[in-house]
Amino acid sequence: MRLSSPLSSPLREHFKKALSPQSRLLLIAALGLIGGLGFLAWQHLYPVTAAKGWSYRVFLDDVPYVSALAKDRQGVLYVTQELKDQGGSVFTLAADGRRSPLLAGLSKPDGLVPLHDGMVVSQEAGDHPVLWMHAGRSEALFSGTSVEGMASDGEFLYVIEDRAGDGRLLRFDPVSKLLAVLRDGLREAEGIAVCPDGQLYYTEKGHGWIKRWRSDGRDELLLSGLNAPGFLMCNEEGLWVSEDATHLARLLLLDGSGSLQVILRHLRSAQSVLSLAPGHLLIAEQGRARILEIKRADKRPD
Repeated sequence: MRLSSPLSSPLREHFKKALSPQSRLLLIAALGLIGGLGFLAWQHLYPVTAAKGWSYRVFLDDVPYVSALAKDRQGVLYVTQELKDQGGSVFTLAADGRRSPLLAGLSKPDGLVPLHDGMVVSQEAGDHPVLWMHAGRSEALFSGTSVEGMASDGEFLYVIEDRAGDGRLLRFDPVSKLLAVLRDGLREAEGIAVCPDGQLYYTEKGHGWIKRWRSDGRDELLLSGLNAPGFLMCNEEGLWVSEDATHLARLLLLDGSGSLQVILRHLRSAQSVLSLAPGHLLIAEQGRARILEIKRADKRPD
């Protein structure tokens, strides 16, 4: 049986005659534009969603260009704001929410790692030193170009450069002050992590993949097809990955069994992930200028 159109034939003919070919083209273009704007608005406004068994809340709001998160030995939380042209800064956050400026004049501070009695911060924009903040002062450890992600295994400091095809993976010995190049020719390498078993992983955002570093130079492809993987963090639960995409970014967990779980969806420019305890994390969501607190459902309050 043929169903009749909502518009009768005479009415359809009326509209065809009323609209010139140029008018029809303009109408189609306008409808396409409205649809495109609606899709962009959906991407922008759609809230973050958590996987079953997980929840999140806003931990800290109104932190423009929030990027790196870390805690020192005393449990003090450090936060960076990733502005360029010496507009970047580091502040500490007290338990009562009070922010205390610590270091200013930085160019896109994008990495934080505890080191001995202080904290190391990187600078992504241009040629700038990696700085060690301790005893109320900052000390240059070494210089790099577009240094972004950092990690430490307790002995060495590992850093990676976010460059278009000539980035490097570096290892710094704080005792001898020697700097070694572990890998070069990297494309938009942003994240780096050392796991409890000593394995070293890094991202190449430009390729959408994560690799495991091997001393023989034959690095192993671990994950591919990701949406701008930017930050890595490894703990006893597995390898955590945040996607630094403007829209539809995710927080992923590659667990010990090799299963890839999507913990959060619809993030905007996700950055650093900080483990507070098993099943309890913080993540910097730069695209919404805030820090989120994430908990597994069976995680009891600390």
